[in-house]
Amino acid sequence: MTITESMPSWDNEQAKKPRIENVQNHEQGVPYESLLAMNLHTGTHVDAPLHMLAGGETIDTIALERLVGPARVLDLTGVKEHITKEDLVPFAIAKGERILLKTSSSYSEQFLTDFVYLREDGARYLADVGVGLVATDALGIERAQAEFPTHRTLMRSGVIIVEGLRLKDVPPGNYSLVIAPLKLRGVEAAPARAFLLGD
Repeated sequence: MTITESMPSWDNEQAKKPRIENVQNHEQGVPYESLLAMNLHTGTHVDAPLHMLAGGETIDTIALERLVGPARVLDLTGVKEHITKEDLVPFAIAKGERILLKTSSSYSEQFLTDFVYLREDGARYLADVGVGLVATDALGIERAQAEFPTHRTLMRSGVIIVEGLRLKDVPPGNYSLVIAPLKLRGVEAAPARAFLLGD
């Protein structure tokens, strides 16, 4: 997602939108510089276990090798409300796969309060299969579930969560994935650039 002051933010909260401020410029006779202030969950980002698990690992513990490699985009644009185990079983997902969930969120430039999310049973299925990474095109991988069971199920099973992808123009299929989070230490998430490379 492109980072701008007007970009979608979680629940449309103004306080969670990025702020970009020019702090010096050419009219002052100095080089142009800007200050960026933003939530670590802005736009496309990687969640670390600390986000949902007390004492969980931080973003710097996620090896880059886990964010780079073969991946598969699943077409779930016809799913309404939530993605269940039953929605995922037909894809014959294998252990270690990096799975990208393409939903109706890819076709909106606004935050959708009713975005399609991964329900707890879908998360449990992916955790049981042993996928390495699950990514979604919504700003969150879950909503409307008490105690955040989707996040916690995946995180306790060592599955990496990526949120806020843009998959509108990406056909379902196999790709090479590169996710490059900011190199931060000791925090629960990091904004990232995400690339899909076709064969």
